[in-house]
Formats: sequence, structure tokens, C-alpha cells
Amino acid sequence: MEVQLNTYNANYNSGSLIKRILWYLVSMVFFKTSWNTLSNLKVFLLRVFGATVGKKVVLKPNINIKYPWNLVIGNHCWIGEGVWIDNLDQVTLEDHVCISQGAFLECGNHNYKSSSFDLMTAPIYVKQGSWIGAKGIIGPGVTVGSHAVLSLGAVATKDLEPYTLSAYFLLPDNPLDDRSYADLYDESIKKNFINKFKVKKMGYKK
Repeated sequence: MEVQLNTYNANYNSGSLIKRILWYLVSMVFFKTSWNTLSNLKVFLLRVFGATVGKKVVLKPNINIKYPWNLVIGNHCWIGEGVWIDNLDQVTLEDHVCISQGAFLECGNHNYKSSSFDLMTAPIYVKQGSWIGAKGIIGPGVTVGSHAVLSLGAVATKDLEPYTLSAYFLLPDNPLDDRSYADLYDESIKKNFINKFKVKKMGYKK
């Protein structure tokens, strides 16, 4: 099968053209920048563009949010510097969720079995008290269970159980391995490189 990108199909809630242009400008000035450390201002702007945002939310500088109208953030959430929320579909963060520096929430994928390489999207749901470590990646359709932890630089391509620590790395044992990334990915799935450890309940001070 040959890929024919001229037949590519993409259907998702991107909003109107005017809304996207306005959000692009606002995002460049107030979100994708180091100068603006004012979380309250950013929360206000997200709400103006259709996001649902709770109270006492901390939004660090240099955050990239694709479409705020596809975003729900609960109370007392932290979103760290350099976080990218590519919410082609709905992204929901429940209360007391921490998304650390450089984490990537990706709602989009492609149908590699189709010659048109069609876009596929699915929502991401991060439940209460969960922590996504720095440089962690969450794929489309993933639900992160309550108080689960995705460790530093780890990848979640399927649901994480509540109260677990997950470390999922797509790296070969030999960094000089010349096999393709796709082969390594398939091998990692077969070998089940997901290491899960039960963790104690974490309490939050009111």
C-alpha cells in the first residue's frame, strides 16, 4: 500500500477560523512566552475561549494549548513550563492533577493502514490526584486513573490503573540497535516493558 497524502482526511473540533486566529494571537502573546507568570490572567483568557477551569489553578510560562474549547481543568491543578496539550479532542484534568515540565498530551493519531493516512482522535482523561512526570507523554484515548503516576520521560499508550507508578520506555537495550522504531515499538509491546508498582495513597493538605 502506498500512502496518498492528497486524499488525507481530518475531522475534529477545530472551531471557526476566526476563533482559531484569535486564539493563535492570544496564545503567542500570553501563553507561549516566558514573561507572563500571571496564572489568573491565563485562566481568564482560557475561559473566554471556552475552556472550563476550576479554582486555584497554576499555569506556568511557555504552555502550548491547541484549542481551549476542548479543555477542562479541575480545581488546584498545576501545569508546568513547556507543557504541550495537543487537544484535537477533549482533554479533561480532574482536581489536584499535576502536569510537570515538558509533558505532552496528544489526542491525535493516524491510520497507517489507510492510504489516505486519515487523522484519528480520541479524548484524554486524567483523574483526580494524578501526576504526569516531566517529559511524560500521554497518547490518545488514555485514561489516567486516580492518583496514578507516570514517571519521568515515560509514555502511556493505554490506561493507567489507580494508585500505580508506571514507567514505560520505548528504548532498546542496546542504544546502537539499528532496527526501525516501529520494530522496537512492537518488540516493547511484546516484552511488556511497562513496569507497575503499587504506591501508597497520597493525601493532600487542604
